[in-house]
Amino acid sequence: MLTSKNPKIAIIGLGYVGLPLAIAFAQKYNVLGFDIDEERVDELTQGKDRTQEANLSVLNEVISSKKTGTKGLSFSCNQQELKDYNVFIVTVPTPIDEFKAPDLSPLLSASKMLGNVLKPDDVVIYESTVYPGCTEEDCVPVLEKISGLKFNTDFYCGYSPERINPGDKINTLTKIKKVTSGSTPEIAQFVDDLYASIITAGTHKAPSIKVAEASKAIENAQRDVNISFVNELALIFDRMGIDTNDVIEAAGTKWNFLKYKPGLVGGHCIGVDPYYLAHKAQALGYHPQVILSGRRVNDNMGNFVADKVVKLMIQKDLKIKGAKALIMGITFKEDCPDVRNTRIVDIYHELKQFGLEVDVYDPLADPLEVEREYGIQILSNRKQDLVYDAVIVAVAHKEFLSFNFNEIVSQQGVIFDTKACLDRDLVDARL
Repeated sequence: MLTSKNPKIAIIGLGYVGLPLAIAFAQKYNVLGFDIDEERVDELTQGKDRTQEANLSVLNEVISSKKTGTKGLSFSCNQQELKDYNVFIVTVPTPIDEFKAPDLSPLLSASKMLGNVLKPDDVVIYESTVYPGCTEEDCVPVLEKISGLKFNTDFYCGYSPERINPGDKINTLTKIKKVTSGSTPEIAQFVDDLYASIITAGTHKAPSIKVAEASKAIENAQRDVNISFVNELALIFDRMGIDTNDVIEAAGTKWNFLKYKPGLVGGHCIGVDPYYLAHKAQALGYHPQVILSGRRVNDNMGNFVADKVVKLMIQKDLKIKGAKALIMGITFKEDCPDVRNTRIVDIYHELKQFGLEVDVYDPLADPLEVEREYGIQILSNRKQDLVYDAVIVAVAHKEFLSFNFNEIVSQQGVIFDTKACLDRDLVDARL
């Protein structure tokens, strides 16, 4: 039987979740970082990281350790190398499709691949965000079918939802309490012990895999609903001519008021995970009201911003068709290169529908990734001599906070601050 003293760990997927996990485990165990993206594997092997999540000195240290000892980290895209490992932690994306339905294809593909290398007593731990029941109802049958092994007799599963906060250098992996679970009491303890060996904040062993899955789903659904509430307030207060941030500051003087701010809800979790929970609820015959209504409000905020900008331009007698607009930032959060599920693209497309010529400037985002994912060509260097009729500050990158906006906005131009990060006297409107 596998014990926490002799695991050989393979991390499947080396993105924002998988890489920090691989580095943390590699400081104590023999770890293989696996990804189907050869370019990503080559980059990491050279000690580089485009996500900017890794501490590069620690990354290079664990790479060197693997070459000389029994612990450390190596990288591969060769599936055959997985056969030498006995604990597999799956951290692949779980996105939604164009119809807002869960897209399990990366998760099921990873499960099929692992089915080909699974051996007796191996443990597969999923970290990807899913709906309750997905691990045992969707992934396990794939593992059984491909491997020919029997679940909870020949191999076992665990689930420990990821809690990575991209771009956050304070609340890092080991400093965030980890929920763990396993398919049997013994495996639940094994999984808990494994994570407890690297998570300094401690662990919480859930009573079942479904409970652990559900805990992750509601974490982000709760935040999404709270943000949708203040976003709806912003839509209401805009019609009243009231600044939403002023209202929140006033209400926030009461000790039990939660000071959520309005804004665009993107990223890999909050804008996606509620749809997973809603999907499972609908499959069971329940149509969720609050969760989906919150999603509708949040999904509409990009269009609201664009429409508001155009209305402000009309008030200033600016010609709309052919007007030049600059969107500052396209990543889903400040000072982070992550562009997954960014809702700033909604502002871009809505402004284009009005006939504006739109530039997007973001010094952190990868232009090739943005073009591949969204079909938008962005500026990685600002055009110094160009003056715009409208500027939308969509992300509060530190670089943007020190901009001289008088140099880039025409005399009658409009500035919309979606993050309420600029001097209010400088802007025409803000969320």
